[in-house]
Amino acid sequence: MHNHTLDRKYEYRRMLPHYQKAGRVLFVTFCKSNRVFFSSEARDSIFNHCLHDNGKRYDLHAVVVMPDHAHLLLLPLRDEKDWPYSLPTILKALKGTSARSVNQLSGSSGPVWQEESFDHVQRSQESFEEKLEYLR
Repeated sequence: MHNHTLDRKYEYRRMLPHYQKAGRVLFVTFCKSNRVFFSSEARDSIFNHCLHDNGKRYDLHAVVVMPDHAHLLLLPLRDEKDWPYSLPTILKALKGTSARSVNQLSGSSGPVWQEESFDHVQRSQESFEEKLEYLR
């Protein structure tokens, strides 16, 4: 039995509830777990992982992989039951696969990303365009 309410409402470690509205673009930031910058190879790999689910779980409007964090502007798509993919589901897959690649490239193991991510629902076209320009 699957509780769809949990797909739409989720909590971070800080115990702040976050609601995901269907059809709204999200600006998402997640950060590296330590202060050591990613190599250019690792950044390229992370970028490619961000592109992987574009058109499958989300429509990606923009992505930037910085030396120690990543920004995405994305619209979650709907699954086979017509529910929007939840942001925790999207990020778990993205952060998990990219972490494995980064660890493989660097010959290390363990966490790559901070557990918590930051997201903001784009409430207007103006807000969307401001975030898009920021990422450019």
